[in-house]
Amino acid sequence: MTTNSDRRRPGRPPGGSDTRDRILASARELFARNGIDNTSIRAIASDAGVDSALVHHYFGTKSRLFAAAIHIPIDPMSIIGPIREVPVDQIGRALPSLLLPLYDSEVGKGFIATLRSVISGSDVADLSMVRSFLQDVISVEIGHRVDDPPGSGAVRVQFVASQLLGIVMARYILELEPFKSLPVTQIIDTVAPNLQHYLTGELPGFSAD
Repeated sequence: MTTNSDRRRPGRPPGGSDTRDRILASARELFARNGIDNTSIRAIASDAGVDSALVHHYFGTKSRLFAAAIHIPIDPMSIIGPIREVPVDQIGRALPSLLLPLYDSEVGKGFIATLRSVISGSDVADLSMVRSFLQDVISVEIGHRVDDPPGSGAVRVQFVASQLLGIVMARYILELEPFKSLPVTQIIDTVAPNLQHYLTGELPGFSAD
């Protein structure tokens, strides 16, 4: 139990792993219920009964806390952040170039494991958080840059996400051959034009007028 004395010493980790686990439990519940954008570090700290400085002590940023809550061993913003510097007409190649080597790495195994739990339906919270990540983070970071004509940005991003998730399914979950064994560069060269079209090409149902 966290005491008032503990709360007066931000950054001090009272309760050890139990405190960290409480923070993670609160984060998972609030992220799943409210989404990433609508969940603050302060709200998570309050729900866990700790000072918000203690959350920063254990996890640093909100995106790192989200990564820990969803069981992936990497800060999502370390992947999304570099996309901010990529010209719009190159994002279709940049996304698979960043993500596919990650999936093939040791770090990527955590994401694949989380995706398996989402697909199996064994963890509703994980499903809600993945949805929130796609809507609150990916759409916010990329959607506004490709929102031409206005209102198309979110749909464009979701088309891209559907193809990237399809690659993950075929290559890492279903392990379809020969797709599983194709070189990453070959997959990137094949899908990049389609991804770029989703992002900046003409979309049926959206008028430029």
